[in-house]
Amino acid sequence: MDYNILGYGVFITVIVFIIIVVGKICYRNGNIFVAELIPDHLDLCQQINKSLLVSYYLVNIGYCAMTLVGWETITSSQQLVELMAIKVATIVCILSILHYLNIYLLTKTIHKLIK
Repeated sequence: MDYNILGYGVFITVIVFIIIVVGKICYRNGNIFVAELIPDHLDLCQQINKSLLVSYYLVNIGYCAMTLVGWETITSSQQLVELMAIKVATIVCILSILHYLNIYLLTKTIHKLIK
């Protein structure tokens, strides 16, 4: 039996859920962070944060959809669980790296613009 279609559906559902939850948390907490970087321009801060959220969703969901192409044929439920664990863990690691890179670049860019 080919488990790929089932795997695709479960993977996309789980990963989109994780991306949306993490995005909402980062957006909520990011408003405070960006407002601290540019204290006198709260409207600009909210627009920057909204742009970051939209780009976050587009990049991450698009990347996750693209990873479906490289899946091998899954022939057992054990192989499905193993592959799902590896794929989800990889995406979560990439999300965390992108998040910290985003904070670093945003902080450096804002400080250069302020000076």
